[in-house]
Amino acid sequence: MNIDISQFTQTFLEESFEGLDIMEAHLLELQSEDSESIDAIFRAAHSIKGGAGTFGFAEVGRFTHGVETLLDEMRSGECTIDEPKKTLLLEAVDCIRAMLVAARDGSELDTGPIVDVSNRVDAALHSHELSDTSSVVETSQEQCQQWEIQFTPEVDILRTGNDPARILRALAELGELEVSCNVDALPLFEVLDPEECHLAWTVTLSGDVAREAIAEVFEWVEDQAEIKIEPVRAEGDGSALITKSEATIHPEEDTNGAVSAPIENKGSGEQKPARARVESGSIRVNTDKVDALINMVGELVITQSMLSQFGEQLKTGSKQGIENLLEGLSLLERNTRELQENVMSIRMLPISFVFNRFPRLIYDLSDSLHKNIQLKLTGEQTELDKNVLEKISDPLVHLVRNSVDHGIEPPEVREAAGKSTTGTVHLNAFHRGGNIVIEISDDGAGLNRARIMDKAVERGLVASGQVLSDEQINELIFSAGFSTAQELSDVSGRGVGMDVVRRNIKSLGGSVDVSSQEGVGSKFTIRLPLTLSILDGQLVEVSEGSYVIPLISIVESVQIDKKALKTIAEKRLVYKLREEYIPVLSLRDALGATTSERRSIDNSLLVVVEADGARLALLVDDLLGQQQVVIKALETNFKKVEGLSGATILGDGTVALILDVSGLISLSKRSTENLNWMRPQGHAAA
Repeated sequence: MNIDISQFTQTFLEESFEGLDIMEAHLLELQSEDSESIDAIFRAAHSIKGGAGTFGFAEVGRFTHGVETLLDEMRSGECTIDEPKKTLLLEAVDCIRAMLVAARDGSELDTGPIVDVSNRVDAALHSHELSDTSSVVETSQEQCQQWEIQFTPEVDILRTGNDPARILRALAELGELEVSCNVDALPLFEVLDPEECHLAWTVTLSGDVAREAIAEVFEWVEDQAEIKIEPVRAEGDGSALITKSEATIHPEEDTNGAVSAPIENKGSGEQKPARARVESGSIRVNTDKVDALINMVGELVITQSMLSQFGEQLKTGSKQGIENLLEGLSLLERNTRELQENVMSIRMLPISFVFNRFPRLIYDLSDSLHKNIQLKLTGEQTELDKNVLEKISDPLVHLVRNSVDHGIEPPEVREAAGKSTTGTVHLNAFHRGGNIVIEISDDGAGLNRARIMDKAVERGLVASGQVLSDEQINELIFSAGFSTAQELSDVSGRGVGMDVVRRNIKSLGGSVDVSSQEGVGSKFTIRLPLTLSILDGQLVEVSEGSYVIPLISIVESVQIDKKALKTIAEKRLVYKLREEYIPVLSLRDALGATTSERRSIDNSLLVVVEADGARLALLVDDLLGQQQVVIKALETNFKKVEGLSGATILGDGTVALILDVSGLISLSKRSTENLNWMRPQGHAAA
């Protein structure tokens, strides 16, 4: 039976990355004599090493073996747990991750750091006396030109998913193989159970192969078989043969409660280079969510059967059939909505998948910047759409690095200011309405508004002597290329790249704001939609066409009061709403919509929207209602259009365009169209 290795390799890589996250998390919290954490780290490393050997990632297996040995010595107390070794193991985790990413993506790997860390791990292993462990390592690395292997699996090995044939094929990749099969224990055909294994194999493996490489092939079945590995010595060789007890691979403690089948790897020569990937192509789903989805599909099948039956009643002209049909349609609507919610929940993942990377980031930055920083995480189980989760990671990293580098002061500065010498960076996530809010706050120096103003005047962003509110000054840091850093830093600069952060968050349909108090700290608040595929929207009519405005952007809708309309410089129309003047944009003109006649402004409405700290009043013909819509990207099927973020198909089959509020605000600021037709007769300019 041939099995496609790719499906298993993907699972191995995903589990390995999870194992590396476990190793990193425990290492960051590791204290001396913390046996539970050391055991957890060792188990994760052991699983990665075993899987790497099984799936043909030999270099990963060899590198991880040294790390595993060092951890084993820490477990047994033969090696002390100190900060240098803790840092070394964290670097080793980075190396393993880099090797797996390169193997996954088919990308080039910088082997310099890997060789360096490997040498330092070896040095740590030989920096103290090793008794039994040293002999084990030496034996495991014994090499020979020819090996004799006796492999006798247990009868039930096939029921566990392990296939001896695949193990033999894995051995064939190590060198030239001669195999003989022992069928003495094979029962008669009429009583043969096809799920039982009664065969044994004697294998001669020729080639410059280390015992360790052979042992790794059998690692996942070592507790399900009798295995002997003996070197074949040439006549006259004075070396002693290894005894049966020495050569047998002894079962070790199962590290994950399950045995994975070794799968044939066809070798790099037959594999096409994989395209580099940024996003994960799979999701791990709780079985409860899958069960709920299956139950919901069952309800839909029942509803479909009911509707078919009611349709037959309609053919007979039965009035009861019409009532039943309406009832069935109502049931179908409810089931469809529940199915939609269940399907969407499958894509929802806890934000801890992103938050978990920050303890290591804080640890490294604290060390390199010589600052004392503690990280506080709350709301880690807040769920977010997988696509949003993957795309918000980089902006969050940038904001956290800025808080650590230019927000938190050095210990001596904090002490002089009467603060604790240890600064705090707090990441918090929570749901608010139909959105998720992520807050990144610190108790550092806060924004230096005087320096921000000086830099803004220097760059011509603000006129000299112009007075701005604190909120307006804070917004300046999001200007392209804006920075107040007095010296260059290879970590970050508060303000450097903030325009990119805001642009990336806007591309997700979200927003980012900052509040700060000098000497007390700063807080960045990110608001994001829960999902990118479904939108709560307000349908509006413009020139007999339907358009969707995201509900998250709508402040309010108002009936036009002619007395509140003002014209600025004979060009721009504004609307006075509770002492605030809001620019007016005609969607009819902005979108190029035309009809035989224009609707009177008396019969039009204004929808006030907000984005990026600015407001805009959209002139529409009518409000049609609110509904959830499925977003279809324009770029995929047409091209990007300014002011539009996508399209959707309505219940009647017509297409409605979804408005991009941020784009419309930008369009309004640049627009010079003459809107005199909207000005009421006899209305004076403002």
